Amino acid sequence: MFEPVPAYRSSHFRIKFATAPWERDGTAALRRQVFCIEQGIFEGDDRDAIDAAAVPICALSTLGGAPDAVVGTVRIHETTDNPGEWWGSRLAVARDHRRIGALGAGLIHVAVASAHARGCTRFLAHVQSANAILFQALHWTSLAEIELHGRPHHLMQADLAHYPAMADPEHGLVTLLKQAA
Repeated sequence: MFEPVPAYRSSHFRIKFATAPWERDGTAALRRQVFCIEQGIFEGDDRDAIDAAAVPICALSTLGGAPDAVVGTVRIHETTDNPGEWWGSRLAVARDHRRIGALGAGLIHVAVASAHARGCTRFLAHVQSANAILFQALHWTSLAEIELHGRPHHLMQADLAHYPAMADPEHGLVTLLKQAA
């Protein structure tokens, strides 16, 4: 009798700007899954006017070293009325990858560091209250507690000193899955 083969688990992930059409499609699908289906914050689709100017960032799982699937996303944009002020939003990680702590942290790092390279002087985000502790551990400060989309959030600001400018976010960074001892 054969034992079942465990599901393949990627050993490393690439976090980068979503440049290929399949990466952009994957970020949109993941956002719909998380914000529309799982959390019920939006009905049908979460796209808004910000998407026209935003840069989507993706976390890609790998299979044999090649990109395989979008398992995380966030978007960034510079405000038009306040040059140098950038925002991050729609941070999402696929349900079966949420226990891989490096994905959320990696997405946040690429978001802030790539904006920093583009002249960011202030980086802000509305963060769901349940995730504020993660952001604080990554050198963010809570400026205010607010309600957004019927849920508690924190208006948070990144400490740019902890996010050196990333000149090549189209290639991004690679994060490794830590193996259990």
